[in-house]
Amino acid sequence: MQRAEITARDGTPVRFVYDEEADILELFFGENAPATGIELTDHIILRIDRKTKRALSLMLLHFSILSEQTEYGPRSFPLEKLERLPEDLRELVLRLLISPPVSQFLKLSQLQTTPPKFMLVAYLEAQPILA
Repeated sequence: MQRAEITARDGTPVRFVYDEEADILELFFGENAPATGIELTDHIILRIDRKTKRALSLMLLHFSILSEQTEYGPRSFPLEKLERLPEDLRELVLRLLISPPVSQFLKLSQLQTTPPKFMLVAYLEAQPILA
């Protein structure tokens, strides 16, 4: 088990816990607390506190695959599971994803598949601590 701590750009303490054997990296934002897990993809889970509307952690299953660079840049993943969330929860999750500290590590983009259809995708932002 590897552990590291940094301070995010917004001042939030971030703890990294990497289980090499399971290839799982979890980033904890501030103090841990009971949370609701939101499955963004089969490999990316955002844990949130619905009462305080705060991101508590980001769990990355198969981290070595998620963080792998391709010939054309970072590997991206469609966030297809967001569509299944109730609208109020989806809005909260999206707000957390585009806000620090989560946005420092997980970046969002939009892919236009066929006009006027768009797909939300995510990729991991390269971080020295994650290398």
